[in-house]
Formats: sequence, structure tokens, C-alpha cells
Amino acid sequence: MTDTPQLEILGLISTQHQSETHAAKSPWIDKAYLAAHAKAHEYAGFDRVLIGYNAASPDGFQVAAYAAAQTTRLKFLLAHRPGFTAPTLAARQLATLDQLSDGRLAVHIITGGSDEEQQRDGDFLTKAERYARSDDYITVLRKAWTSGKPFDHEGPYYRVKGAPAAVKTLQQPHLPIFFGGASDEAVEVAGRQADVYALFGETLEQAAELVGRVRAAAAANGREIQFSMSLRPIIARTEDEAWAKAARILDDAKALKEARGGQSRYVTARGGQRLIEAAQGGAVRDKRLWTEIAALTGAQGNSTSLVGTPDQVVESLLDYYDLGITKFLFRGFDPLEDAIQYGHELLPALRHAVAERGAPRVLAAE
Repeated sequence: MTDTPQLEILGLISTQHQSETHAAKSPWIDKAYLAAHAKAHEYAGFDRVLIGYNAASPDGFQVAAYAAAQTTRLKFLLAHRPGFTAPTLAARQLATLDQLSDGRLAVHIITGGSDEEQQRDGDFLTKAERYARSDDYITVLRKAWTSGKPFDHEGPYYRVKGAPAAVKTLQQPHLPIFFGGASDEAVEVAGRQADVYALFGETLEQAAELVGRVRAAAAANGREIQFSMSLRPIIARTEDEAWAKAARILDDAKALKEARGGQSRYVTARGGQRLIEAAQGGAVRDKRLWTEIAALTGAQGNSTSLVGTPDQVVESLLDYYDLGITKFLFRGFDPLEDAIQYGHELLPALRHAVAERGAPRVLAAE
């Protein structure tokens, strides 16, 4: 058994102010907002922030480099989609960024669950083919980061000969690899390749089932794996005030969706479908998992919330912690302001509760 994973709290930064409740009013890249967003997360005490990816987003490598220059401690999780960059080149890019950020980088391999969205960048492989390609891609990344001499590789999607293993990551043996996706193909690849498996904020029953599948896939490959969950906490001084805040968020999201034409952007992946299934079971699941934004938006990514006082939200987070989930990504509907509020009210309470609880009970029992 390896050492017990440590609690890690992640956020998300972006290059403009927008969310399900706020229409973008600035240019795609607002340098002042990006810098403020990164600094706010560092000030609030987040360990790491995600830099997301879609077919319309600014280049994440440059965003990460700029945000790293604005901060000193904050770590970064760069979403990266295989298929558009040669893996040997990506390995050098990621290693360079890890070196220049003083070892503050991790990579989140995003395979892509929507055919329509993939095709916007010219990728017409099926989902199963994309996961097979991601598997091959990560294999090349690992070889580039860990080989002591030039290497060859011949896989189903990538073939290289005499690839120079010159640029190494500052973190050894390599930077952390996050991976997501709830399909059978995704779970198999995660079991072989991922250091951290990332899932959305599902019900406890759903999460336990998915964590079990991924843990079994990793064990079949002689590996252990850590878990991260993404949620949209809505907190207030009292429970009633928190639910009133959630109602206002839903009203604002409905109005913005109507202004945008009332349609979801593209078909969701299996992970999003699982959130829709959770929403079909009720607006509130378990103690306080709120699903109405997921239902409204078609579960476009991280879209479920825990609603309540900070202590109540922490109580629910501990239920997931006991499943072995030790990393949590929090993003608000007022992204910058909520990050600061989380830093004052939620993050310290969660860290204190985890310190008192010790190792996740599911791990301690093994």
C-alpha cells in the first residue's frame, strides 16, 4: 500500500469573466482578469487550478505560462487534448512548462466525448478510437519523460524512431497525469495510464460505482490511482440563505440560456449523461447535491452543486472523501468572487475536517 494521498483543493481559472449565469462581455483574452483570477486562487489558498480546453478556447499552454508568471505557489492542471499535436512535441512542451513554472504543472488528458465538438478541430475518429489514441499518446509521453536515451515507439496511432528524450520534467519521474471519462473505454485507459482519475459531482451511489470500476482497472494493471471530483459549491451563512442563493442562480441561468437561444452547445459525453441521470432522480440527491443546473444545461461539464452552510457542505464532502476521493475541484457561478469566499469559509473548514478524520475510511480499512 502506498502512502495515503493528501487532500488537494483545485479551482479553475479562465481568460474572461463568464459562467452559466454571466454572459461574456470582455474579449476572449482579458489579461487583467486572468491575472486577477489566478492571484485570487493563490490568495484563497487553492493548491492547484485547472485551465480548461474546448475547440474555441485560447491556447492553454500560453495561458498557463502567463498565470504561472503572476503567481509563486499556485500549481496548474493543464487540460490537453491528444490528436492535434505530436506526443513527442507535447512532451517537450509540457516538460518545458514544468521547468519554467518550478515544477507546478500537471496535465489533464481530455479525450473528448462529443463527436461534434471534436470535428470543429478536424478530428473525425469515433469515441472508441479517440480513447485508443489517448492510450497510445500517453505511452509516448511517458517514454519521452522517463527514457534515458533516444527511443523508438510503434503503436496503433503513433510511430517514432530515435525520438530524443532530451527535455525532462522537473517533477520526477514525470508530472502528474489526470484523466477523465466514464465510458468503459475511458476506465480501461485510466487504469493503465492515469495517476489521478477525475469525475464530476455525482451521487454517492454513482461515485462509489465509478470509483470501484476505476480502482479495479488500475489494480488489474498492478497500479493504484487517486481520485478527483468537481463540484460547484453554493454556500451561505444559513441553509435557507444558501438555497435562496441557488434559486437566484437557477433563475439567472435560465434567463441567460434563453438569451442564447435556449439550446445546449453540443451532445454531452458519458460523464455528462451520468449527471443527467442523477438529475432525473430529483432536484436534490443525497443530503444536498443540487442537480438543476445540470438538467438545465444538458450537463455541460462540471454542473452539480453542494448547497448549504460551509459546515454542511464539508459534511457532504467527507462522504465522498470516505470513498477515497482526496482531490476536490471547486468552481463558483461568480468565478472570481466565489473563489475568494471559498478561501475564507470553505477551504479552511474542509482542511480542518480532513485533518481530524485522518485517512479516508475506505482506504484505512484495506
